Amino acid sequence: MIAGAGEVGAHLAKMLSNESHDIVLIDVDEEKLRQIASMHDLMTMHGSATSFSVLKDANIQKTDLFIAVTESEEINITSAIYGKKLGAKRCIARIDNQEYLKFNNKEIINSLGIDYMIYPEMIAANEVVGLLHQTGMTDLVDFSRGKLTMYVIKLEENAPIIGKTLLEATPKGDIDFRAVAITRDTATIIPNGSDRFELNDHVYVITSQAGLGELLKFSGKEQYDIHNIMILGGSRIGRRAAKLLGKHHNVKLIEINREKAYQLSNFLENTLVINGDGSNMDLLTQEGIQKMDAFIAVTGNSETNILSCSLAKQMGVKKTIAEVENMDYIKLAENMGIDSIINKKLITAGRIFRFTNSYDVSSIRCLTGTDAEVMEFIVKPGSKVTDGTLMDINFPKEAIVGGIIRGKNSFIAQGETELKPQDKVVVFALPSAIKKVSKFFN
Repeated sequence: MIAGAGEVGAHLAKMLSNESHDIVLIDVDEEKLRQIASMHDLMTMHGSATSFSVLKDANIQKTDLFIAVTESEEINITSAIYGKKLGAKRCIARIDNQEYLKFNNKEIINSLGIDYMIYPEMIAANEVVGLLHQTGMTDLVDFSRGKLTMYVIKLEENAPIIGKTLLEATPKGDIDFRAVAITRDTATIIPNGSDRFELNDHVYVITSQAGLGELLKFSGKEQYDIHNIMILGGSRIGRRAAKLLGKHHNVKLIEINREKAYQLSNFLENTLVINGDGSNMDLLTQEGIQKMDAFIAVTGNSETNILSCSLAKQMGVKKTIAEVENMDYIKLAENMGIDSIINKKLITAGRIFRFTNSYDVSSIRCLTGTDAEVMEFIVKPGSKVTDGTLMDINFPKEAIVGGIIRGKNSFIAQGETELKPQDKVVVFALPSAIKKVSKFFN
């Protein structure tokens, strides 16, 4: 059951309907419900998720998972509490206040019946900070606290691997990184040894820390230091990113709303807050955009973020990050040379999606620019994936095992690798393979 047919709720409904779940979507806006119901196989319920009668009519007592993702934090918390009391097995609420995540407060919330809280803006801000630490990458996903990482790299003209096959580009012997996918135009490819890398490919690579230097060399990327940062937009993402980055960097934040800018200047001790229109090129030049190492656009308006990042790139800024919430604009933003895209819908959906699976998956991430997903499975004793080496178990062709975490150690998967119970396994899978993959780990 999903409360809220906004962008996050609609995206979740789309993902879950593809997985053949029985879904009820609740919202006060009948038109939104009609539009979503016309495109996806689900039931809709018009009304408030805080109404006992609406929840009961929607069969809350038979619900395995209740997801509250309306625009109102109060409605999300209240409806999740009601949902649990009325019989839902597990309840998730979207929040926009970090206070709830503090240990003591979290215990109180959990005791009321909410199993999990998700704060998309905080996760997005943390991703921004992570991307600035790995400057040559367009995206990254950490597994088991960084024991393995998946990086997304855009191949530019200076990349030595352009024109080479995967086999030619892979170092001989023990390897510290593995290319698990390529997105080219709108297609996502699980590469085999004969596939060649091309200019403007986005390559998804699993690596350990030991392989990062070699990976940068093969892709022609350089790691450079970030000192000066400009943030456009005092949104929750902008505010939290500035708070985190201001401790170790020179940060300027531009906010168009005068009152909000004044509030931010009091809250952000280590950030210079400027009240002005960030789409005004004269203002950006006056504030020294040409001297910036990184430009982060998180205004909440996808078009403004894309255009301002494009201008920043033209002015010589090395690293640009844009929040793009309109899914149709993601590929456009990548083609305009923007280095990294942040999308709250995908962040939220990935965090929630793992609760809908019957298999033991400790992490799942929905990726920008592709429908594919990257997951961290835990190997169960007697599961099909332990029946032999990876090359012998007939693993789905639309998926690939990238790396394994075994105890304190991590290593890259190869054809002769054998998986053992309790291994954590990083798998990249196209949508068509997710169900097949799950059978190997059940």
